[in-house]
Amino acid sequence: MARILACGAFLKNAACLLDTAAPLKPLWSAQHGDLSDPAACEALEQSVRALLAQAGGPIDAVAHDLHPDFFSTHLALRLAQELGVNAIAVQHHHAHIAAVLAEHGARHDTERDTERDMARPVIGIALDGVGLGTDGVAWGGEVLLVDGAHCARVGHLSPLALPGRDVAAREPWRMAAAALHACGLAEQIVPRFAPTVGEQAARTIHTMLQRGLNCPQTTAAGRWFDAVAGLLGLSVRQEFEAQAAIALEQAAARHLQSHTLEVRASDWALTPDGQIDVRPLLRSTLLTADCHSPAAVDEAAARFHLTLADALCAHAIAQAHLHQVRDVALGGGCFFNRILTQSIVSQLESAGLNVLQAKSLSCGDAGLAPGQAWVAACSMATGESTTSNAAEALVEYT
Repeated sequence: MARILACGAFLKNAACLLDTAAPLKPLWSAQHGDLSDPAACEALEQSVRALLAQAGGPIDAVAHDLHPDFFSTHLALRLAQELGVNAIAVQHHHAHIAAVLAEHGARHDTERDTERDMARPVIGIALDGVGLGTDGVAWGGEVLLVDGAHCARVGHLSPLALPGRDVAAREPWRMAAAALHACGLAEQIVPRFAPTVGEQAARTIHTMLQRGLNCPQTTAAGRWFDAVAGLLGLSVRQEFEAQAAIALEQAAARHLQSHTLEVRASDWALTPDGQIDVRPLLRSTLLTADCHSPAAVDEAAARFHLTLADALCAHAIAQAHLHQVRDVALGGGCFFNRILTQSIVSQLESAGLNVLQAKSLSCGDAGLAPGQAWVAACSMATGESTTSNAAEALVEYT
């Protein structure tokens, strides 16, 4: 048994204290919001110290995100040093899947020996907007093999550039330009977007993409949703989080209310290194859709949803068979999308796999902290070397 303090995610931050002797009853902090706000950082520190006061005894470790620059990471390292315990870094998408496993592992299912079953590996599909990967790249469209403290990346969406870094997440037209560049069609960026954003802005992004200037890569599913919304003219700049993805889902829903679609196998590809590539769909449909026709836009949006689900499921099912795994866990904020979720769940269950989803917890970052704690507890239980010396880490990152 272990008592773990988890400092949560950067976005929609909420911390928790998890006692593995009573995993259904974690102690939660309030939701603090994004840690880019100094007030949220101050509130987080007050909350975690309040959780420590409620712990009823010493804690065994402090879990935190893998990203070294987050306030939550710095706070975790300071607390671990003060308390004389280990700070344990947990990769963001590993934590998303682990949060689902923690919730399901604590349930007593009459049809299965839950504790024994949850000790087995699972395939995880983690889809969201961003999370630092173990290779230093921004992940977010991942197929993982999770076995307690172990997490192997066995597939991912093909990468897109982020022209202007975080700004690209707020301006879907930039992601659309990145998708054109990824398809070898960079010459279309200026004529396509200059009428909307101005010629200077369009030329600047074209140049950045061509030269690779300030254009880090990401595999995030959220940025693919942004790119498609931008290509279809549904969103240029976002006024609130996920606005483009919501508009894209609404368009898809309109089409699917009265139509059925067959996914074309030629609209996606799988590379030998496990990259799930939906660029064929862009070339065949999305780049040629008439953006002035609402019906055409709605159909293209629906086709994107179903093609993405089909590609992810095909790879996840293959990996489940390869690794002799029967459980697939779904985590990350993209699973708020009902069309994507229903399509993925239906295909996985039709393949005979058991699908695990968040129940009482949020599938997004607000429900991440128990996953961090779960991985940390697994690490401690098995004696894995995922812990770090808090004092040394604090010196390194401050």
